[in-house]
This record gives sequence, C-alpha cells and structure tokens, in this order.
Amino acid sequence: MTETRWLNAEEQRSWRAFGLATRLLLDRLERDLQEAAGMPPTYYELLVLLSEAPDRTMRMNELARWTHSKPSRITHAIGKLEQAGWVRRQHVASDRRGWLAVLTDEGLAALQSAAPRHLESVRAHLIDVLTPEQVRQLGDIGETLLKHLLPDA
Repeated sequence: MTETRWLNAEEQRSWRAFGLATRLLLDRLERDLQEAAGMPPTYYELLVLLSEAPDRTMRMNELARWTHSKPSRITHAIGKLEQAGWVRRQHVASDRRGWLAVLTDEGLAALQSAAPRHLESVRAHLIDVLTPEQVRQLGDIGETLLKHLLPDA
C-alpha cells in the first residue's frame, strides 16, 4: 500500500477555495436562471444543444452522452420540455427503438429569451470579476481538466 500524499497548505487552500467557489457559482447561476427564465440549467443546456444541432434535432442517446447523464434522466427532462411545448419527440425512421428530440419554435424562443439573462449572470458572477488573464487561465485549467476527465472526448 502506498503512503497517502497529503495536500500541503497551498494545495489545501487552492482545493477548498476552488470547491466552495464552484458550488457557490453554480448555485447562483442556477437560481438566476430559474428566476429569470423558469428553467433549471439542465433544461437550458438541452435547449442549447438542440439549437446548435442540425435541424435542431438530436438522438436522445446523444443528448445523454453530451450531458453525461443517464438516458432515463434525459427522457424525464425531455418529457418536461415536451410538456412545456419546447421540444417534441419523434421516432428515428431507421431504428424502431431510437428517439429524436426536436427543438420547437417555442423552445427556440424560450432559449432566445433566457440566453441574454443567463449570460448577464455568467458575466456578473464569473467573467467580469476576473481579469482577462485570469479568464484565459480559467479556460486553460478547464481544458486541462477536461482532457484528464474525458480522455476519449
């Protein structure tokens, strides 16, 4: 058995600050998005993905893969978006078991309404409190972590 590599004081400070700041930031962004647009971040993310897809359409299993969610969670979320009239489901013509999620015009309008307010929150609570150099460093750190955590992506 190998010996535990404890964090030194600087590593401990960095880890705790990062963890708490991340939780507080995500909580604030979620509350702001819910208040401004009446949707949780998961729904917003799904609408964004669909809006960027060809024909505003994606397979349900692709949405699960892109969001790192279980298919059952995506099915539930798409069901809620469908009830709101923002998404509709349709069968994949070539695959009896496959389903597509299609962003409706109403869903696109909801996203277009929510996006400016969400971006204001991202700016106010992240981008504008950092220097341009810190924003660049944040991007570098995020990309490094993604390469480590998603090596096949």
